[in-house]
Amino acid sequence: MKATRKHNLIATTLAAALAVTSAYAQTPAPGESPTPGFNNKIPESILTPDTVPTSIGTLNFVDGVPTADSARRVYDNLDSLRGVEVFLNFIPAASLESMRAGAASLGATQSNQAIIFDQLMDSNPLFLTGNTDTVYCMAMLDLQVDGPTVVEIPPGSGPGTVNDAFFRFVVDMGAPGPDKGKGGKYLILPPGYKGAVPSGYFVAHSRSYVNWLILRGFLVDGKPDQASRMFREGLKVYPLAKAHDRPPMQFINGSRKPFNTIHANTFEFYKEVDHVIQKEPVDFIDPELRGLAASIGIKKGQAFAPDERMTKILTDAVAVGNGTARAISFRSREPRNALYPNSQWQNLFGAADYQFLDSEGTAGRNLDARTLFYYGYTVNTPAMILKIVGKGSQYGVIFADTDGNPFDGGRNYQLHIPPDVPAKDFWSVVLYDTQTRSELQTSQPFPSRNNKRDKLIVNADGSVDLYFGPNAPAGKEANWVATVPNKGWFAILRLYGALEPWFDKTWRPGEIEEVQ
Repeated sequence: MKATRKHNLIATTLAAALAVTSAYAQTPAPGESPTPGFNNKIPESILTPDTVPTSIGTLNFVDGVPTADSARRVYDNLDSLRGVEVFLNFIPAASLESMRAGAASLGATQSNQAIIFDQLMDSNPLFLTGNTDTVYCMAMLDLQVDGPTVVEIPPGSGPGTVNDAFFRFVVDMGAPGPDKGKGGKYLILPPGYKGAVPSGYFVAHSRSYVNWLILRGFLVDGKPDQASRMFREGLKVYPLAKAHDRPPMQFINGSRKPFNTIHANTFEFYKEVDHVIQKEPVDFIDPELRGLAASIGIKKGQAFAPDERMTKILTDAVAVGNGTARAISFRSREPRNALYPNSQWQNLFGAADYQFLDSEGTAGRNLDARTLFYYGYTVNTPAMILKIVGKGSQYGVIFADTDGNPFDGGRNYQLHIPPDVPAKDFWSVVLYDTQTRSELQTSQPFPSRNNKRDKLIVNADGSVDLYFGPNAPAGKEANWVATVPNKGWFAILRLYGALEPWFDKTWRPGEIEEVQ
């Protein structure tokens, strides 16, 4: 009986509601006529006309439903947009993967096989904006194969860093790290590690299996020998499980050897990303990024095999993505990138922190800043952007002369370095190729000048003038860096152990000016 009353009550209520809705729907607002085909006046902003001109051509609809041709057109466009976004968003992953492949090409396929630049990094390797001023020593860790991995670094090591497979910061080592330059044992734990953590280590957790270890050693008396010996004798990398029977280190000299560590700007880029997705745990990136990759066919556990249509679209998308990255890099539209007012000098991280968070995170992740950094540079660490006086490294990059024109390898330029450069360790200027973003290949193996390595001509007031061009100015050969006619270039100013005048900007470099 109660159930019958309840059902009757519900039926009565629904009937009343429908009657009110019907009465409302049939009554146009005062002064308005119903939209044809509707009971009410429908806002035009929510309707789709039968014909809509767009940047991808005219789209046709039948009462809001796209025609088959228009559906094909918008899906092609959607796939293209997502192909571009995958390129821009996955540059970090492809870059780290290319670093791994480049190391493997020299024979470094295990974590105890390190590449060391005993005679410094010259212009032979293709390596994003590597420096000519410190002894690099680097190794690839594979936490899936080795499990928790120990990295022992010697005392006196310069700034070092571990980055994960998405080129994210894991831990610093050396002076800016927790060992504070005294050396020590670091333990890098794999994703989801639940085991016991022994004492006596600086512990860091990685979100990926593959990790890149990069260490720097300073020149002594302008020479790399002592730093090279320090790493060869003091660096140890081994699985924690083999701490009592660790495999011996193997060092491979990377100096004077041509090899590539730079991601592709062609369809091959997507294959590099697919390799990373297949290797790493599912949650090493968030669902949003996973979904973006999956939207073009890159899915964990599935073969990346686009059909002819999709291959054509992605081939175009990577070209557009590459062009976009180059515009962001070389012709920035972000005024906050400028290091100084009315200056061509810019910072490497754009208007963001090392995590590319803008306005302390209130503006979210600055995607252009992330593209700017990873398209041209490597090693992501807070020490490159935070104010750490006397430690770490600071940078200024410049792409154009005082008139805003990109540098021309057939012209001559001058850079004035004022006295009292605020660098405790050293300062340098290195020239790079706009195509490869690697050291400019010229008649000089090191396209740079360094105040500790080179015997520079110093002006009476302590300042230094550097010269860039195809030919050395008479009497200024010591301060000259060669360029190549018909080839573009850009420059990076490095300050290791930057001091307060760099941070408060009471000291600033001159602009690079064209000279006759």
